[in-house]
Amino acid sequence: MKVILLEDVENLGKKYDVKDTADGFARNFLLPKKLVKIADKNSLKWLESQKVNMEKNAEEQLKQAQEIASKLDGYEVIIAVPVGEEGQLFSLVSAQKIADKLGELGFKVKKSQIELVEPIKDQGEYSLKLKLDHNLEAEIKVIVTAQEK
Repeated sequence: MKVILLEDVENLGKKYDVKDTADGFARNFLLPKKLVKIADKNSLKWLESQKVNMEKNAEEQLKQAQEIASKLDGYEVIIAVPVGEEGQLFSLVSAQKIADKLGELGFKVKKSQIELVEPIKDQGEYSLKLKLDHNLEAEIKVIVTAQEK
């Protein structure tokens, strides 16, 4: 039976692939779980329209990612942290803190996109790379300063 996958199915294929499967497997497992559609004339037309929509969405997402990357490249982020009398930080600056600060500044960046091997432990300037969607990269400068009391 020829089917259109509506989701990624392990050992079968990716979303929107057209695959041949055993009739029993399709009827007893895939169709009841709404993982596939039977590939007839109408559903193949529907698939083409879905692919066109996906291409448009991918183009828009790429443009947005490029725009964010160009804005972030070379951007300086200042993070104020409580320090002790000798200048030691009372809290580490983690990827999550950097992501939160970028969020406050209007950039949607996940902590997993920030290349930070270990949390920042000292005051100073640090260059970090951001791995954005569509394999785009941006380099930002994080400046860790003492928080005013």
